[in-house]
Amino acid sequence: MMKVALTAVLALGLAACGGDKTANNAAETNAENAALTDVNGATNDTTANLDTALNATGNAVENAGNAVENAGNAVENAADNAH
Repeated sequence: MMKVALTAVLALGLAACGGDKTANNAAETNAENAALTDVNGATNDTTANLDTALNATGNAVENAGNAVENAGNAVENAADNAH
């Protein structure tokens, strides 16, 4: 993403030096599109990371619930075996 953004900035800077408004507008549009691509990529990466973290948290909670249930069963079994 950094390469795309750097290329866009350089293209925008070079276009600004010339007097061709069409080229300047095209360079500006390309720079804006590159910036949006960077932002969208970062957003997608962040969303994927958050989804992964949320799933991991859900799994940890479920595992903790299972551990509590297993502990309860162990206590119940111990009580049954004590009689």
